[in-house]
Amino acid sequence: MESPGQINSPDNLDTQTFNEVQLLLAEKRTSLSAMRTGIAVFAFPLSVLSVLIATSKSYDVREVLHWLVPLVLLNLGLTVLGIYLITRAVIRIQRYDRLLDKLKSKSARLAELLG
Repeated sequence: MESPGQINSPDNLDTQTFNEVQLLLAEKRTSLSAMRTGIAVFAFPLSVLSVLIATSKSYDVREVLHWLVPLVLLNLGLTVLGIYLITRAVIRIQRYDRLLDKLKSKSARLAELLG
């Protein structure tokens, strides 16, 4: 007698394995989204600094130093946050890929579907 989670053919995926794959793929999408956010957060300070450098002939640094120091510190913080988000996302994506590879090695049908 078959358990309720099993599908008739042995090549087909059981429900639990299918749900695990869906969960891992959803987590991977979330990590990719976090990476995209990290890249945007990382790029913002670079664009702000490039505008400041391009317009540096329009102002005297000593006169606006009280604005530049906090801005540079904020940009440094955003750069660190962007690097953290990107690194964390890459590590998680690699972890999910390893888990998916384990599941693919257990099921020929799953290996066929996920490539």
